Formats: sequence, C-alpha cells, structure tokens
Amino acid sequence: MSGGGRHRRRIRIAIPAAAATLAAAVAAAVLMSPADAATPPPTPTVKPATTSPTLTELKERVAGALAGDDTAGKTSQSSYSSSTTSDSSTSSSSSSSGSVDAKVINGTDTSITTAPWMAQLWYYDDKGTSDESDDIGFFCGGAVVAPTKILTAAHCVKGYNWNANGAVVTGTAQLPTTDDSGNTDLHGGTVSGVWRQWNHSSYNASTIDNDIAVLTLPNPITAKPIQMTTSGDTASYAAGTQAKVYGWGRTSSTSQDISQTLKSATLPIQSDTTCTGAYGSSFIKGHMVCAGNPATGSDEGTVSACNGDSGGPLVVNNRIVGVVSWGVEDCVAEGAYSVFSKVSTYVGAAYPRIDDTNLSGDHRADLFVRLASTGTGYEKDSKGTSFATRTSLGSFKGTNVVLQTDLNRDGYQDFVERRSSDGAVFWAHYIPASGTVSVDQIFGNWKTRTRIVAPGDVTGDALPDLLSVDSSGILWIYPGKGNGTFSTRVQVGSGWNQYNSLRGHGDFTGDGKADLIARSKSTGDVYLYKGTGKSGSGAFSGRIKVRSSWTGYNAFDAVGDVTGDGKADFLARTSGGTLYLYPGTGKATSEIFATRISVGTGFQQYDIFG
Repeated sequence: MSGGGRHRRRIRIAIPAAAATLAAAVAAAVLMSPADAATPPPTPTVKPATTSPTLTELKERVAGALAGDDTAGKTSQSSYSSSTTSDSSTSSSSSSSGSVDAKVINGTDTSITTAPWMAQLWYYDDKGTSDESDDIGFFCGGAVVAPTKILTAAHCVKGYNWNANGAVVTGTAQLPTTDDSGNTDLHGGTVSGVWRQWNHSSYNASTIDNDIAVLTLPNPITAKPIQMTTSGDTASYAAGTQAKVYGWGRTSSTSQDISQTLKSATLPIQSDTTCTGAYGSSFIKGHMVCAGNPATGSDEGTVSACNGDSGGPLVVNNRIVGVVSWGVEDCVAEGAYSVFSKVSTYVGAAYPRIDDTNLSGDHRADLFVRLASTGTGYEKDSKGTSFATRTSLGSFKGTNVVLQTDLNRDGYQDFVERRSSDGAVFWAHYIPASGTVSVDQIFGNWKTRTRIVAPGDVTGDALPDLLSVDSSGILWIYPGKGNGTFSTRVQVGSGWNQYNSLRGHGDFTGDGKADLIARSKSTGDVYLYKGTGKSGSGAFSGRIKVRSSWTGYNAFDAVGDVTGDGKADFLARTSGGTLYLYPGTGKATSEIFATRISVGTGFQQYDIFG
C-alpha cells in the first residue's frame, strides 16, 4: 500500500498583514473588517522539501516494468492489465488467476494531441534477490483527470506500493524503449513518481467489482485533463451510444505483444440486458457497463479492448464514462464484450480523491485554526476521528478570513485570505518548480462581503471556484480558471444573509458535486444546498433542512473529508469550546451526518477556522 507520505513536501504558509481578530461566538461567522492601514503580505515560509525519486530512478522503474512479465491484480476473471514482454508464461504471486494480455484490437493509431490526457502506468518491484522470478513488473493505462491525478482501475493499484515502485508517463503516444546499454527513451514523454494511491474501499478482486482507483502525483503535469462524467448521466449509457476506448494494449489475440503506439477504437454501448446475457452474474448492473459488438471468435471482425488497456478510459462526448476493467481471455471469444467500470456510479467516490488536497497529504482533510490571543495560525492534522497536536504555521495577524482550497489543482493546498484593513483577498500557493510560495492578490475591497466560501468545483468544469455573499445578501459564483484567476462573476440568488454561517468544501451527498451547508441566524436550523454542477441560479437545488435548532454551536467548519472515507464531513464548536466532528454519510437527508464525535476541548481560544 502507499508509503507516499514520506515524499510529500510539507509547506508552511503564513501571510501576516495588519492586526485584527475575529470575534469568537456567533459573530465569528460574520466577516468583520477593521479599517487598519493596509500592510503588504510578506513572503510566507516554506519547510524544505524531502527527497523524491530522481529521473534516473524513475526511468529504471520504467525499464524494469518494460522487461516484466506479470499482470496486475488477483482476479478470477480476466482483467485487462498486462505483462509487457512477448513471453508471459512466467507469473508472480501478484498475477491474476486468469491469463491477462493487452491491446485495443483493430484500433487505429491515435496521436497524443488527440488524447493528451492518456497516461502510461509502469510498475516494477525489484525484490532485491538474485532470483528475478520474484520481481514484479506490469503495465496499465490511465487518464489524467487533474494536474496531479490519474484515474485508473483498482486491480492495477490494490496491493501494490506505487509510491515505492511506480512511474507514470504522460505526453507521448509511444511506449518507452530501452537500448542495449540500458538507456530508456521516453519519446518526448514526461515521467513522474506517485505520491499516494487510492482504490475504492469495496473493490473485490474476485469479481473485479468497484474497479476504480486514483493515483496522485507529487507535482502537477502539463497534460490536459479530461473530466469524468456526472452521476446523473444516463444518456452516455444508452444502448447504441458510440464510445471510444484508448490504450496501448495487445493488437492481436494471438500475440502477447502490446502496442508501441497509442490506439483507439469506437465501441457501441450495450444494454445491461445484453451484458448480463453474455456474462450472467459476473456482470454487475449499475457497477459495470459493457461495450462493443459481439466478438467473432478471432481478430477478424472483432473490435475490442484487451489486456494492457486496463485502467484506460472509455470516452463519450469528451468525458470518461468507463474505465477498462475485464473481459474474456484473449479478448475475442465469440459473443464477448469489453467490460468497464461505470464511472457515473463511482464519480462520487472518486471526486474526493481528486479534490483531496490537505495540509499533511494523507487523503484526510486537516484543520487550520488561528489563536485569537496571538494571531498565530496552526495546522491540526486529521487522525481520522481526532486531530493531532497542533503545528504552528506562523503569524496570521491582520486577516479575518482563511480558507483552505486548491485553486490551481496542483495537489498542494492553498490558502485564500482576506486582509482586515482593506478587504483585499490574497491567494497563497506553493510553486513546486522553484520550491517557493507566491502570494497574489485576487480581489480588492471585499470588506463588505459577509461570507466567502471555497467549496471546490461548483460549475462542473473540474476547476475550483469561489463564492461570496455581498452586503445585500446576493450569492455570487466566481468561476475559477484553474490558475488563480476567475471568469466574470455569476449571480446565484438573493436572501443569503439570512444565514449566519455558510460553509462548504467538497461533496456531502456522494454525487461528485460540491455542496453548501447553511445555518439560519433566526432559528439555528441547518440546510443543505445540493450542488448541481451548473452555474448561475441553477447552481444549487432547493434547500433541504438537515438539522433543527443548532443554537448550541457558535462556529462551524467544512474542510473536506476528515475521516478519509470519501465523504465530506462537518465540524461544529460549542460555546464551551468543544469541537465536534459530524462524519458525512453521503445522504441528502436529515441523515446527512452520522453521530457526532468529540475531537477535543479548548477550541474557544481559536477565532478563525479554515
């Protein structure tokens, strides 16, 4: 499993400005702005980065995987991962029990400009013994869904330490090659290590159910991402819909050789009835989708995904609707179809892993707090259902808003802060290439904004947005461009000053869309505003009351998935200073949160929560 945390850069960001504090109690939720003289934010401090794999080390992993003859995952069906040599007669204990090969059969050559999001996943574990038969080397495909995120299949990830042994190549349609001297040519591609890994918690290696995973890279790459489809997408799965599969898998059922160049093929989506008729109970309706015309029994007349294509995308209307998962051995048995994980079902589980930046870098959202007496900011790392001892991030005097977010989707958590003196809003973000932090002003004179929220992607374009409520109660969306700048603001609606708390970070309902949680100032009732993935007045569904009379709390926070289970959680503080964690359930009802868990006392000393 992932040991990736040891390679993560721990960033210490602090943006002192003019002195001011925020009142603790209910008024803490209202953003006050004293008229102190504006002070330019100084340069934040950064803790030096730890060592990541070198280019040489990564190329060695690729070379080892190129020579490997193993296949990923222990499965009772024929997963579509692959060995990378022409002789796959030798297998390790990590091979599938079914024989697994790789290809898009009868596909056509495809350029990387056509599919810039395609990724090659190379895994090589040299056990360090003189007997090479215990080494593990295999290949899978994947798709770039954010600058540091690769969507792939769980059978390519589960049980393997990608941080220690993996390499991801992007930006090229060719597979790497090695010469007689052992030099590895990436053919214009870029190779990256893997920082951490996630696979669906309910992945079943026997049935290849819930076969979806995400790899997180340590630094952003330039490959253009492709979006996953939405949870409500049904049109893409209508029988007969033309979909495209991409990969470097085998191009013939009679050869184990994988393709040296990227291939694609068009496959019609089949109905669940057709897929069940072909595979019986092995096809799990709702979790899987199959595509292609029935195979003919030979290469001639068959168009299919095959081994080596595992983890690659099935695309409809430029969105991923499936992830290559499994099929029949050699891929051309008469009447067979290619089977994919149904992405509309899994987008809710995968979304938190794609938008899961946090301060410590471990799949669990951490908490920023500011000490009222000194203005010092602290990081409290999540331990799942509690928080670790606080760590100082430096002085945050002169700010009255601090939000944790990742505006450029580079995998490093940023801070958005508002200066008390003049309402200027700044974006502090780490620059991996230089190891420095840049502090950029993104808005001016937001003194009268009563709420500022960084919930993630509201508009459905896979880029994080900002929200604000102005003095008249109008809620505005500032659509993010993925680089810390924003498109023209869009009005959602009025009446939002009826709430004395408006929080959101991530997906509370499990549908892959960012939501909001609001508390009424008059009654203390708490409402869910379910995100729709749209902009403007339709950005949120009608509110749903999820709690009544939450008057016993005076501060709230939503930082994402604190517990690490893939669902956004909520934090609430009592007037006595006890902080409670409300674990998310993914339900858009009064059962939206599980039973509260006390995560500590003494939180009355903090006046800002991130």
